[in-house]
Amino acid sequence: MIHRVLTQLGRSGRLVAAGLMPALLAGCSLLPPGMGGGAEKIKPADLAPNPALLGVRAAWTSRVGEVSLPLAVSVMDNRITLASGDGTVTSLDAATGRELWRASAGTALAAGVGSDGDVTAVVTRSNELVAFSGGKERWRQKLGAGTFTAPLVAGRRVFILTADRAVSAFDGESGRKLWTQQRPGEPLVLRQAGVLLAVRDTLVAGLSGRLVGLNPLNGVVRWEAPLASPRGINDVERLVDLVASVDRVGDTVCARAFQANVGCVNTARGAVIWTKPANGAVGVNGDDQMVFGTESDGKVVAWRFSNGERAWTSDQLLRRGLTAPLALGRSVVVGDSTGLVHFMSREDGKALTRVATDGSAIVAAPVMAGNTLVVVTRAGGVFGFVPE
Repeated sequence: MIHRVLTQLGRSGRLVAAGLMPALLAGCSLLPPGMGGGAEKIKPADLAPNPALLGVRAAWTSRVGEVSLPLAVSVMDNRITLASGDGTVTSLDAATGRELWRASAGTALAAGVGSDGDVTAVVTRSNELVAFSGGKERWRQKLGAGTFTAPLVAGRRVFILTADRAVSAFDGESGRKLWTQQRPGEPLVLRQAGVLLAVRDTLVAGLSGRLVGLNPLNGVVRWEAPLASPRGINDVERLVDLVASVDRVGDTVCARAFQANVGCVNTARGAVIWTKPANGAVGVNGDDQMVFGTESDGKVVAWRFSNGERAWTSDQLLRRGLTAPLALGRSVVVGDSTGLVHFMSREDGKALTRVATDGSAIVAAPVMAGNTLVVVTRAGGVFGFVPE
């Protein structure tokens, strides 16, 4: 599971890998029961027969290299851009799966992909930010720390959230660094994607347990909205980083604080609308009616967008290693660790149908590009489905 490994900030400010003992992991509920490193193997919940209440057509398949990084699939118009762990970056036509271009960063990647359709950016394990245009490398810049969050490309700039809780901006044409804003936080950070997005004229970042609004022109902080506060007696128990993905509706952004809360913030005012306790490790998605999330034990939960009250909880996918969800029409779509993609009713969480991929784990939240649902597997399979 991608949240097993944490990164620790040393006294010198450098990032040091921190391997955590099984007892420590189990004690702070970072892993579901039975995944504390012992011999016991978790058995996913058995599935009922596929009800096949929703038609889903397999449209195309493609392949990239093995995906060993926290992957964000970039969607722009009818194109998707994604990356594999070996540094290969690929752009595909979402309707047909046809390859538009392919490039390489020349080394293994730690995070990707961000794109505005012109500039595409990834981050290498050697802490380099690499930008491509039309499949050709445009520039690369050395970062002061590692990152597990895909770059955000917007407004002719490339924004980066690094693991030392700094947000930086680079010129999209030249790669010149424009500014850096660093905020204090707890000494441990998650080795998984955090929150970084643009909302109108504000850059919104997840820093520790807070959503922070920044001026994208100079990095000045406009507001801070706490979704969760550090708690507990050790650094692991106090970890409350915000995790991708998020649900954005107009000025409202709803996000998850790791193993703590789910909540929504009005980004025009920097005001928390509501927060609710939640025990999950991946982000949320939804619309102006519901916010959907998957918990660490495999429960799928729907909260009402207006006030955070629970609308329903489903336990049919327990222990199946679920991705963050995607709200899609009358469905909620999640992938699991066996390569299955589940379509559930947005009204009550009941199963509608499921489709198979290549048997390896789905590694990123499903995305919709045009009329095509796209999922990516650990083995590098890229699958396009069309709900009918």
